[in-house]
Amino acid sequence: MNLIHKSLAVLVFAASSLSAQEATPAAPAAPATPAKTSMLDDKLPNYEVTSGVSGNLNSVGSDTLNNLMTFWAEGFKAKYPNVNIQIEGKGSSTAPTALASGAAQLGPMSREMRTSEIATFQGRFGHKPTKIAVAIDALAVFVHKDNPIKGLTVAQVDSIFSSTRKRGGQDISTWGEAGVKGDLAGKTISIFGRNSASGTYGFFKDKALKNGDYKGSVKEQPGSSSVVQGISADINAIGYSGIGYKTSGVVALPISEKDGSPFVEPSYENCLNGTYPFARYLYVYVNKAPNKDMDKLTSEFITFILSKQGQEITIKDGYYPLPASAAEESRISLKYYSAE
Repeated sequence: MNLIHKSLAVLVFAASSLSAQEATPAAPAAPATPAKTSMLDDKLPNYEVTSGVSGNLNSVGSDTLNNLMTFWAEGFKAKYPNVNIQIEGKGSSTAPTALASGAAQLGPMSREMRTSEIATFQGRFGHKPTKIAVAIDALAVFVHKDNPIKGLTVAQVDSIFSSTRKRGGQDISTWGEAGVKGDLAGKTISIFGRNSASGTYGFFKDKALKNGDYKGSVKEQPGSSSVVQGISADINAIGYSGIGYKTSGVVALPISEKDGSPFVEPSYENCLNGTYPFARYLYVYVNKAPNKDMDKLTSEFITFILSKQGQEITIKDGYYPLPASAAEESRISLKYYSAE
Protein backbone atom coordinates (compact mmCIF):
# COMPACT_ATOMS: atom_id res chain seq x y z
CA MET A 1 0.00 0.00 0.00
CA ASN A 2 1.40 3.38 -0.92
CA LEU A 3 1.70 6.49 1.21
CA ILE A 4 -1.37 8.32 -0.07
CA HIS A 5 -3.59 5.38 0.84
CA LYS A 6 -2.04 5.15 4.29
CA SER A 7 -2.66 8.83 4.95
CA LEU A 8 -6.26 8.62 3.76
CA ALA A 9 -6.95 5.48 5.74
CA VAL A 10 -5.39 6.76 8.97
CA LEU A 11 -7.69 9.78 9.09
CA VAL A 12 -10.77 7.75 8.22
CA PHE A 13 -9.88 5.10 10.82
CA ALA A 14 -10.21 7.64 13.61
CA ALA A 15 -13.89 8.16 12.83
CA SER A 16 -15.08 4.99 11.14
CA SER A 17 -12.78 2.24 12.48
CA LEU A 18 -12.15 1.12 8.90
CA SER A 19 -8.46 0.49 8.32
CA ALA A 20 -6.95 0.25 4.85
CA GLN A 21 -4.87 -2.69 6.09
CA GLU A 22 -8.08 -4.59 6.82
CA ALA A 23 -9.77 -3.70 3.56
CA THR A 24 -10.43 -6.38 0.96
CA PRO A 25 -9.93 -5.33 -2.67
CA ALA A 26 -13.30 -4.50 -4.15
CA ALA A 27 -14.83 -6.58 -6.91
CA PRO A 28 -15.88 -4.83 -10.11
CA ALA A 29 -18.86 -2.61 -9.38
CA ALA A 30 -21.09 -0.10 -11.06
CA PRO A 31 -19.46 3.24 -11.87
CA ALA A 32 -19.28 5.66 -8.96
CA THR A 33 -21.98 8.31 -8.63
CA PRO A 34 -20.16 11.34 -7.24
CA ALA A 35 -23.35 13.38 -6.70
CA LYS A 36 -24.66 10.90 -4.14
CA THR A 37 -25.46 12.98 -1.05
CA SER A 38 -25.18 9.99 1.33
CA MET A 39 -21.40 10.38 1.06
CA LEU A 40 -21.67 13.43 3.32
CA ASP A 41 -20.56 12.71 6.90
CA ASP A 42 -23.36 13.83 9.23
CA LYS A 43 -20.73 14.68 11.85
CA LEU A 44 -19.46 17.58 9.75
CA PRO A 45 -20.33 20.89 11.46
CA ASN A 46 -22.75 23.42 10.03
CA TYR A 47 -21.18 26.71 9.01
CA GLU A 48 -22.23 29.65 11.20
CA VAL A 49 -22.09 33.16 9.75
CA THR A 50 -20.06 35.59 11.84
CA SER A 51 -19.57 39.35 11.86
CA GLY A 52 -16.68 41.40 10.54
CA VAL A 53 -15.92 39.34 7.42
CA SER A 54 -15.13 41.46 4.36
CA GLY A 55 -12.31 42.28 1.97
CA ASN A 56 -10.44 40.63 -0.90
CA LEU A 57 -9.15 37.08 -1.25
CA ASN A 58 -6.86 35.88 -4.03
CA SER A 59 -6.50 32.21 -4.94
CA VAL A 60 -3.75 31.07 -7.32
CA GLY A 61 -2.94 27.45 -8.12
CA SER A 62 -4.46 24.16 -9.23
CA ASP A 63 -6.56 23.82 -12.37
CA THR A 64 -8.02 20.61 -10.92
CA LEU A 65 -9.44 22.67 -8.06
CA ASN A 66 -10.39 25.68 -10.21
CA ASN A 67 -14.10 24.91 -10.56
CA LEU A 68 -14.40 23.78 -6.97
CA MET A 69 -12.69 26.91 -5.66
CA THR A 70 -15.09 28.99 -7.78
CA PHE A 71 -18.16 27.20 -6.38
CA TRP A 72 -16.86 27.52 -2.81
CA ALA A 73 -16.24 31.22 -3.44
CA GLU A 74 -19.80 31.69 -4.74
CA GLY A 75 -21.24 29.91 -1.68
CA PHE A 76 -19.11 31.99 0.66
CA LYS A 77 -19.94 35.26 -1.07
CA ALA A 78 -23.64 34.48 -0.75
CA LYS A 79 -23.12 34.64 3.01
CA TYR A 80 -20.76 37.64 2.90
CA PRO A 81 -21.69 40.03 0.06
CA ASN A 82 -18.81 42.38 0.94
CA VAL A 83 -16.20 39.75 0.13
CA ASN A 84 -14.47 39.66 -3.27
CA ILE A 85 -12.64 36.46 -4.27
CA GLN A 86 -10.44 36.15 -7.36
CA ILE A 87 -9.68 32.62 -8.61
CA GLU A 88 -6.80 31.75 -10.97
CA GLY A 89 -6.13 28.12 -11.89
CA LYS A 90 -3.09 27.61 -14.11
CA GLY A 91 -1.54 24.68 -12.29
CA SER A 92 -0.41 23.63 -8.82
CA SER A 93 3.15 24.80 -9.42
CA THR A 94 1.91 28.41 -9.50
CA ALA A 95 0.55 28.22 -5.93
CA PRO A 96 3.83 28.17 -3.94
CA THR A 97 5.22 31.17 -5.82
CA ALA A 98 2.01 33.16 -5.34
CA LEU A 99 1.88 32.37 -1.62
CA ALA A 100 5.58 33.15 -1.08
CA SER A 101 5.29 36.48 -2.90
CA GLY A 102 2.12 37.47 -1.06
CA ALA A 103 0.16 37.63 -4.31
CA ALA A 104 -2.38 35.12 -2.96
CA GLN A 105 -3.74 34.09 0.42
CA LEU A 106 -4.96 30.75 -0.92
CA GLY A 107 -2.81 28.23 -2.79
CA PRO A 108 -4.93 25.30 -4.04
CA MET A 109 -2.83 22.29 -5.04
CA SER A 110 -3.60 18.80 -6.33
CA ARG A 111 -0.29 17.53 -4.89
CA GLU A 112 1.77 18.25 -1.80
CA MET A 113 4.34 21.04 -1.93
CA ARG A 114 7.86 19.95 -2.76
CA THR A 115 10.67 20.39 -0.26
CA SER A 116 12.20 23.15 -2.38
CA GLU A 117 8.88 25.03 -2.55
CA ILE A 118 8.45 24.83 1.21
CA ALA A 119 12.03 26.03 1.71
CA THR A 120 11.46 29.09 -0.48
CA PHE A 121 8.33 30.00 1.50
CA GLN A 122 10.07 29.41 4.82
CA GLY A 123 12.99 31.56 3.74
CA ARG A 124 10.57 34.42 3.15
CA PHE A 125 8.37 34.13 6.25
CA GLY A 126 10.39 32.10 8.76
CA HIS A 127 7.78 29.34 8.97
CA LYS A 128 6.34 26.67 6.71
CA PRO A 129 3.08 27.04 4.79
CA THR A 130 0.10 25.26 6.30
CA LYS A 131 -1.41 22.40 4.30
CA ILE A 132 -5.20 22.06 4.50
CA ALA A 133 -6.86 18.95 3.05
CA VAL A 134 -10.12 20.16 1.48
CA ALA A 135 -11.44 17.24 -0.62
CA ILE A 136 -10.68 13.73 -1.85
CA ASP A 137 -10.08 12.93 -5.52
CA ALA A 138 -9.87 9.71 -7.46
CA LEU A 139 -7.44 10.61 -10.22
CA ALA A 140 -9.21 8.82 -13.06
CA VAL A 141 -7.99 7.20 -16.26
CA PHE A 142 -10.64 8.13 -18.82
CA VAL A 143 -11.52 6.59 -22.19
CA HIS A 144 -14.24 7.40 -24.72
CA LYS A 145 -17.70 6.20 -23.66
CA ASP A 146 -17.87 3.78 -26.60
CA ASN A 147 -14.54 2.10 -25.84
CA PRO A 148 -15.36 -1.50 -24.73
CA ILE A 149 -12.31 -1.92 -22.47
CA LYS A 150 -13.24 -3.18 -18.99
CA GLY A 151 -10.22 -1.93 -17.08
CA LEU A 152 -6.43 -1.68 -16.95
CA THR A 153 -3.67 -2.78 -14.60
CA VAL A 154 -1.32 -0.13 -13.24
CA ALA A 155 1.45 -1.75 -15.34
CA GLN A 156 -0.68 -1.38 -18.48
CA VAL A 157 -1.29 2.28 -17.66
CA ASP A 158 2.47 2.73 -17.37
CA SER A 159 3.02 0.92 -20.68
CA ILE A 160 0.52 3.21 -22.44
CA PHE A 161 1.74 6.54 -21.03
CA SER A 162 5.44 6.01 -20.33
CA SER A 163 8.48 5.65 -22.56
CA THR A 164 10.60 4.23 -19.73
CA ARG A 165 8.10 1.62 -18.47
CA LYS A 166 9.52 1.32 -14.98
CA ARG A 167 6.80 -1.17 -14.07
CA GLY A 168 8.38 -3.69 -16.41
CA GLY A 169 5.70 -4.02 -19.06
CA GLN A 170 5.97 -4.05 -22.84
CA ASP A 171 5.09 -0.96 -24.82
CA ILE A 172 1.37 -0.59 -25.54
CA SER A 173 0.58 1.58 -28.53
CA THR A 174 -2.63 0.02 -29.90
CA TRP A 175 -5.86 -0.89 -28.20
CA GLY A 176 -5.41 -4.53 -29.17
CA GLU A 177 -2.19 -4.61 -27.13
CA ALA A 178 -4.29 -3.38 -24.18
CA GLY A 179 -6.68 -6.32 -24.61
CA VAL A 180 -9.42 -4.72 -26.69
CA LYS A 181 -11.06 -6.87 -29.37
CA GLY A 182 -12.92 -5.90 -32.52
CA ASP A 183 -12.60 -2.84 -34.73
CA LEU A 184 -10.70 -0.82 -32.14
CA ALA A 185 -7.96 -3.42 -31.68
CA GLY A 186 -5.73 -2.18 -34.50
CA LYS A 187 -6.19 1.51 -33.71
CA THR A 188 -3.30 3.56 -32.32
CA ILE A 189 -4.01 4.89 -28.83
CA SER A 190 -4.28 8.68 -28.73
CA ILE A 191 -2.90 9.84 -25.38
CA PHE A 192 -3.97 13.00 -23.55
CA GLY A 193 -2.31 14.41 -20.43
CA ARG A 194 -1.56 17.59 -18.51
CA ASN A 195 1.41 19.92 -18.81
CA SER A 196 4.29 20.02 -16.34
CA ALA A 197 2.85 22.99 -14.40
CA SER A 198 0.07 20.68 -13.24
CA GLY A 199 0.09 18.86 -9.92
CA THR A 200 -1.95 16.15 -11.61
CA TYR A 201 0.89 15.68 -14.14
CA GLY A 202 3.34 15.18 -11.27
CA PHE A 203 1.07 12.93 -9.22
CA PHE A 204 0.31 10.66 -12.17
CA LYS A 205 4.00 10.55 -13.14
CA ASP A 206 4.90 9.48 -9.60
CA LYS A 207 2.09 7.02 -8.86
CA ALA A 208 1.37 5.48 -12.26
CA LEU A 209 4.74 5.78 -14.02
CA LYS A 210 6.96 5.25 -10.91
CA ASN A 211 8.48 8.64 -11.77
CA GLY A 212 9.30 7.48 -15.29
CA ASP A 213 9.16 9.64 -18.40
CA TYR A 214 6.03 10.36 -20.39
CA LYS A 215 5.95 9.36 -24.05
CA GLY A 216 6.62 12.19 -26.46
CA SER A 217 3.28 11.41 -28.12
CA VAL A 218 1.26 12.53 -25.08
CA LYS A 219 -0.88 15.52 -26.04
CA GLU A 220 -0.26 17.88 -23.13
CA GLN A 221 -3.23 20.05 -22.23
CA PRO A 222 -3.33 23.26 -20.15
CA GLY A 223 -6.40 22.15 -18.20
CA SER A 224 -8.37 19.13 -17.02
CA SER A 225 -11.43 20.12 -19.01
CA SER A 226 -9.52 20.06 -22.30
CA VAL A 227 -8.19 16.58 -21.49
CA VAL A 228 -11.71 15.23 -21.03
CA GLN A 229 -13.01 17.10 -24.09
CA GLY A 230 -10.23 15.60 -26.20
CA ILE A 231 -11.08 12.09 -25.06
CA SER A 232 -14.82 12.50 -25.57
CA ALA A 233 -14.18 13.57 -29.18
CA ASP A 234 -11.89 10.64 -30.09
CA ILE A 235 -12.82 6.97 -29.58
CA ASN A 236 -9.10 6.06 -29.77
CA ALA A 237 -8.20 8.35 -26.86
CA ILE A 238 -7.15 7.86 -23.25
CA GLY A 239 -6.12 10.39 -20.62
CA TYR A 240 -6.09 11.21 -16.93
CA SER A 241 -7.87 13.86 -14.88
CA GLY A 242 -9.57 14.44 -11.55
CA ILE A 243 -12.87 12.60 -11.12
CA GLY A 244 -14.67 15.94 -10.82
CA TYR A 245 -14.20 16.55 -14.54
CA LYS A 246 -16.04 13.37 -15.60
CA THR A 247 -18.67 13.93 -18.29
CA SER A 248 -21.17 11.74 -20.11
CA GLY A 249 -18.73 11.45 -23.03
CA VAL A 250 -16.10 9.49 -21.09
CA VAL A 251 -15.77 6.47 -18.81
CA ALA A 252 -13.52 6.34 -15.75
CA LEU A 253 -11.77 2.97 -15.95
CA PRO A 254 -11.46 0.63 -12.99
CA ILE A 255 -7.80 -0.08 -12.22
CA SER A 256 -6.07 -3.21 -10.95
CA GLU A 257 -2.84 -3.14 -8.96
CA LYS A 258 -1.48 -6.15 -10.87
CA ASP A 259 -2.45 -8.98 -13.25
CA GLY A 260 -5.02 -11.26 -11.69
CA SER A 261 -6.20 -8.74 -9.10
CA PRO A 262 -9.76 -7.40 -9.25
CA PHE A 263 -10.39 -4.17 -11.09
CA VAL A 264 -11.22 -1.42 -8.60
CA GLU A 265 -13.62 1.42 -9.43
CA PRO A 266 -12.57 5.02 -8.63
CA SER A 267 -15.36 5.30 -6.06
CA TYR A 268 -15.46 7.19 -2.77
CA GLU A 269 -15.45 3.96 -0.76
CA ASN A 270 -12.42 2.64 -2.63
CA CYS A 271 -10.53 5.89 -2.09
CA LEU A 272 -11.20 5.67 1.64
CA ASN A 273 -10.31 2.01 2.07
CA GLY A 274 -7.09 2.30 0.06
CA THR A 275 -7.93 -0.09 -2.77
CA TYR A 276 -8.07 2.48 -5.58
CA PRO A 277 -4.41 3.13 -6.45
CA PHE A 278 -4.70 6.76 -7.60
CA ALA A 279 -6.62 8.26 -4.66
CA ARG A 280 -5.35 11.56 -3.31
CA TYR A 281 -6.20 14.54 -1.16
CA LEU A 282 -6.71 17.94 -2.72
CA TYR A 283 -5.20 20.78 -0.70
CA VAL A 284 -5.34 24.49 -0.09
CA TYR A 285 -2.11 25.92 1.32
CA VAL A 286 -2.23 29.07 3.46
CA ASN A 287 0.21 31.32 5.29
CA LYS A 288 -0.38 30.48 8.96
CA ALA A 289 2.24 31.87 11.33
CA PRO A 290 3.12 29.81 14.43
CA ASN A 291 1.00 30.47 17.51
CA LYS A 292 -0.94 33.25 15.80
CA ASP A 293 -4.51 33.43 14.62
CA MET A 294 -4.99 33.62 10.88
CA ASP A 295 -6.59 36.67 9.34
CA LYS A 296 -10.34 36.32 9.76
CA LEU A 297 -11.29 36.38 6.09
CA THR A 298 -8.96 33.52 5.07
CA SER A 299 -9.78 31.53 8.18
CA GLU A 300 -13.55 31.85 7.67
CA PHE A 301 -13.29 30.85 4.02
CA ILE A 302 -11.39 27.67 4.91
CA THR A 303 -13.81 26.99 7.78
CA PHE A 304 -16.68 27.25 5.29
CA ILE A 305 -14.97 24.78 2.93
CA LEU A 306 -14.58 22.30 5.80
CA SER A 307 -18.20 22.60 6.91
CA LYS A 308 -21.21 20.53 5.92
CA GLN A 309 -22.24 23.24 3.45
CA GLY A 310 -18.76 23.40 1.92
CA GLN A 311 -18.47 19.65 1.54
CA GLU A 312 -21.94 19.49 -0.05
CA ILE A 313 -20.47 21.75 -2.75
CA THR A 314 -17.56 19.29 -3.09
CA ILE A 315 -20.01 16.49 -3.90
CA LYS A 316 -22.00 18.60 -6.35
CA ASP A 317 -18.79 19.34 -8.27
CA GLY A 318 -18.09 15.61 -8.63
CA TYR A 319 -15.34 15.23 -6.04
CA TYR A 320 -15.49 13.30 -2.79
CA PRO A 321 -16.06 14.92 0.62
CA LEU A 322 -13.80 14.73 3.63
CA PRO A 323 -14.82 12.49 6.50
CA ALA A 324 -15.50 14.53 9.64
CA SER A 325 -12.23 13.31 11.18
CA ALA A 326 -10.18 14.62 8.26
CA ALA A 327 -12.07 17.93 8.24
CA GLU A 328 -11.37 18.30 11.95
CA GLU A 329 -7.64 17.74 11.36
CA SER A 330 -7.75 20.51 8.78
CA ARG A 331 -9.64 22.87 11.11
CA ILE A 332 -7.03 22.31 13.80
CA SER A 333 -4.36 23.41 11.34
CA LEU A 334 -5.98 26.84 11.21
CA LYS A 335 -5.41 27.36 14.92
CA TYR A 336 -2.22 25.56 15.82
CA TYR A 337 1.05 25.56 13.97
CA SER A 338 2.35 22.18 12.90
CA ALA A 339 6.08 21.73 12.29
CA GLU A 340 5.39 18.79 9.96
